[in-house]
Amino acid sequence: MSSLSRELVFLILQFLDEEKYKETVHRLELESGYYFNMRYFEELVTNGEWDEVEKYLSGFSKVEDNRYSMKIFFEIRKQKYLEALDKRDRAKAVDILVKDLKVFAGFNEDLFKEITLLLTLDDFRANEQLSKYGDTKSARGIMFGELKKLIEANPLFRDKLQFPALKSSRLRTLINQSLNWQHQLCKNPRPNPDIRSLFLDHTCNPPNGARAASPVTNHLMGGVPKIAGFPPLSAHGLFQSAPGALPTTLSGWMANPSVGPHPSASSGPIGLASPNNAAAISKRPQTPPGPPEYQTADSNHVLKRSRPCGTSDEASNIPVNILPVSYSGHPHGHNGVSPDDLPKVVVTTLAQGSPAMSMDFHPIQQILLLVGTIGGDVFLWDLGARQRIVEKGFDVWKLDACSKELQASLNSDETASVNHVAWSPDGALFGVAYSKSIVHIYSFHGGNDIRNHLEIEAHTGSVSHLAFSYPNKQLSVVTCGDDRVIKVWDAVTGAKRFTFEGHEAPVFSVCPHYKENIQFVFSTATDGKIKAWLYDNVGSRVDYDAPGHSSTRMAYSSDGKRLFSCGTNKEGESFLVEWNESEGSIKRSYHGLGKRAVGIVQFDTTKNRFLAAGDESTIKIWDMDNTNPLTTIHADGGLLASPCVRFNREGMLLAVSTSDHGVRILANDDGIRLLRTAENRSFTPAPVMKVPAAAGNFGTSSANAGITMADRSTSFTAMEINDVRTLADVKPRVADDLGERARTWKVTEITEPSQCCSLRLADNVAVTKVSRLIYTNSGSGVLALASNAVHKLWKWQKSDHNLAGKATASAQPVLWLPTSGIMMTNDTNDANPEEAIPCFALSKNDSYVMSASGGKISLFNMMTFKTMTTFMPPPPAATFLAFHPLDNNIIAIGMEDSSIQIYNVRIDEVKTKLNGHQNRITGLAFSQALNILVSSGADSQLCIWSTDGWEKQSSKYLQVQNGRSMPAVSETRVQFHLDQIHLLVVHETQIAIYDAQKMDWLKQWFRREATGPITSATYSCDSQSIFVSFENGSVDVLTASNLRLRCRINPTAYLPSNPSSRVYPLVIAAHPSETNQFALGLSNGAVHVLEPSETEGKWGTSPPVENGAPADN
Repeated sequence: MSSLSRELVFLILQFLDEEKYKETVHRLELESGYYFNMRYFEELVTNGEWDEVEKYLSGFSKVEDNRYSMKIFFEIRKQKYLEALDKRDRAKAVDILVKDLKVFAGFNEDLFKEITLLLTLDDFRANEQLSKYGDTKSARGIMFGELKKLIEANPLFRDKLQFPALKSSRLRTLINQSLNWQHQLCKNPRPNPDIRSLFLDHTCNPPNGARAASPVTNHLMGGVPKIAGFPPLSAHGLFQSAPGALPTTLSGWMANPSVGPHPSASSGPIGLASPNNAAAISKRPQTPPGPPEYQTADSNHVLKRSRPCGTSDEASNIPVNILPVSYSGHPHGHNGVSPDDLPKVVVTTLAQGSPAMSMDFHPIQQILLLVGTIGGDVFLWDLGARQRIVEKGFDVWKLDACSKELQASLNSDETASVNHVAWSPDGALFGVAYSKSIVHIYSFHGGNDIRNHLEIEAHTGSVSHLAFSYPNKQLSVVTCGDDRVIKVWDAVTGAKRFTFEGHEAPVFSVCPHYKENIQFVFSTATDGKIKAWLYDNVGSRVDYDAPGHSSTRMAYSSDGKRLFSCGTNKEGESFLVEWNESEGSIKRSYHGLGKRAVGIVQFDTTKNRFLAAGDESTIKIWDMDNTNPLTTIHADGGLLASPCVRFNREGMLLAVSTSDHGVRILANDDGIRLLRTAENRSFTPAPVMKVPAAAGNFGTSSANAGITMADRSTSFTAMEINDVRTLADVKPRVADDLGERARTWKVTEITEPSQCCSLRLADNVAVTKVSRLIYTNSGSGVLALASNAVHKLWKWQKSDHNLAGKATASAQPVLWLPTSGIMMTNDTNDANPEEAIPCFALSKNDSYVMSASGGKISLFNMMTFKTMTTFMPPPPAATFLAFHPLDNNIIAIGMEDSSIQIYNVRIDEVKTKLNGHQNRITGLAFSQALNILVSSGADSQLCIWSTDGWEKQSSKYLQVQNGRSMPAVSETRVQFHLDQIHLLVVHETQIAIYDAQKMDWLKQWFRREATGPITSATYSCDSQSIFVSFENGSVDVLTASNLRLRCRINPTAYLPSNPSSRVYPLVIAAHPSETNQFALGLSNGAVHVLEPSETEGKWGTSPPVENGAPADN
């Protein structure tokens, strides 16, 4: 058969698999002999379908072909024989012995005799070689592991074990391309050609005024886009093409795939003993679970590349994608997340009064939950305090402004239910869609301060759904309803911006998205139609059928890379699928949903790995890459038949509706800690950005954009206390009478060791000073980099007093060293490494650290301390390192020569070089919400770079205090607030806060002369506080929202008195989950951990707020 004919067989196999003709697929595999489906073979073996096993094998090999084939067939027949003996079915065993196993007697007569003697034993396990035979299931699993190795080693199966990397629905695409070509040859091409058959070439009939049917209404062409129905948005239209094959990899980061026979496959003589013992089950090569087995271009395999210089032998054994992030071309990475990280523990139940219809967590303050009910009520819950802090009932604000039809409807029935609630991406607004024409937009100002913002009569009849979007970087609200229309409204003024018409049934949901500089909206209708729209008046760009013609909701994974939908049709059958955007076809369908759902099944995604759907009074969970359910969460029972489900942004909390009109909150370990942290401090309204004027700009389209840290008219008021300054045009608002609390409040001064908890970490390695310091992401360790290029790692152990094994000042950790005794020591280039500028960055899973001390950059294994690889020898030397937030294989490297290199570690290549500073780079920080990289330099300059194209967006020099001059060269560091919008800038003279969207300077705090220069500063883990260290040894704790000093820790509280030595903190690090804990790296090489005293529990108190203004002290 020719090469093209062979490829056509593969295309047909893919088509049959996508159309679910499973038996036909495997019949064609068998008859063509082109592709041996290992997953199907494993299924047959696991189920013990021995006749089908041998029948399938016969299409590729016969018993006598070679020694590998002989052993494959022998192991299968031996297992069949042993199972018959195990069932005491001696007649069947004799039949297998005579018909199946006797053929091997000519090759090994002694073995055949020994097998025959097993008939005389009551239990064949009495035979020493079979003594470890377990149950049937485990035995089949062990045998399959051996068969897989033999098949992979068998030359007859060479080039038959890998399905070609095809884009989804490749045969359909080729047909579509042919139809497009035929359509171009038409003499009178029609804009919407009617494709009725593939049996004849297409021609357009002369126009007769009749409306042409859309090609997608044809069942056969259901996956093919409209032909010539719209001008292309790009080379591939709205559904962008799938990423190409992976580039060549750096073997130090990626495991080398096997290119020859499996090293463990033995083609030695056949024998009686089992292929392996029970332990082999966990070691044998597993076929990846879940269909589709036909690989697409979205799941390309890693290519092999020789190891570069400077890479150790151990680097070859690093597992694929050691840093847990997805990257283009690799099968979606799981970010080191396990099913144990799912929130499963019920922590509280919230009473609503009527069934919950919709829920949404605040995007930044993740313990705030918005709930809309069937009774028309909207509740805002503070989960930390278990309090309902706001309640809004359905009430038309301006009845006179409503249409007569709506007024008449309200006069007859004043009630309405909530169909949907949603926060804006920055958390400053939320919207409510009601069953009676109305959409309410509220502005959220922190705490229980919620204000009416917009009332829109959006649709005729019920408003089914709403979502926020950013077309042209202007915040908008997208709504849909029973009138079959989608509308886009200005979220500031309420003006209607776009109307999308084209659905022939009520529109059920909308899903706005932004991809590759294209803003678009998906919409779904109750007749199962899915359409896509650009923000223009051209019309629908895409027309598809939802699975089962169901009422469907669509959602992207949190990283915006994967598109899913879930819905239920009129018969109650539910469908959960992933879409291939590049083709507009279904990539995979998930199994496990019920066939008779009550209501429409709702779903959510979390951690870029898991899907959750409320079905059959449970929460069903899937791994995104496996179509079979992963687990089911019952949440203590009592859930609705099709409950609402909603994760918070980090996936730590999960809300689910109950049958008794409540909402149950589930949490994982991190969620429980988050709630306990919130419980331990009184609820303080978090200031939020005001809704801007109509000409304002809400920034980028990222769904993860955070709220601003403060309202400029309140919290960021002009204050002179503690040298705090704000924008000159912002006027202060100070109450006439600050009250008794304001008169008695003062800064907390800590001067004695008894006033706090302090611990010096034990150390037997003498160093001169600690240059860099960081907590491990797990919070159980502290990593320090000393000026002599040596790393030190302290780990806290679990104990009765420290059950979590987290870092604490009340228990001494262990200075950890591997059994080899080696230390992580950076390469140095200078004779005096003390003069080098050290830097390091830790992987998110705490497994690897990337570090430099003036020489080459080193990658260390945190378990073994071995150097995995080194790269980028100076000059110039690296001075700062930062991992890309979405791909830990991409690193931003600040250099001594003032440049920034964007480096791809996998392919050992500098992607681009950024120039804009005048002196060395001293700080780098990524904002995933804004898609930017902020750099700071020793030139006191800040630069903003787009992470999409790495172009420079803006730059700004630090503000200088009146009467003071800026040092010519000084360290400037940057760090993003949790909202990823507000930027903390640390300089030896000041602490400053910027809005990174426009690089607007919001607030400054200048040091006092008595403290000496600022040496380091950092946000606390919740971004509510800023810890600042000084050259005089003191540490100040500032309230982040207004930069007010609330606590000062003097060096006498944590350092022993020694007038002859000058010791002070060089670096400060905040614990990743304990809001009041920080560590100090000192100039004498010591590391100290500090916490408030148990009686206080926190570092001082914030100044009281009267009428929105902090009181003076």
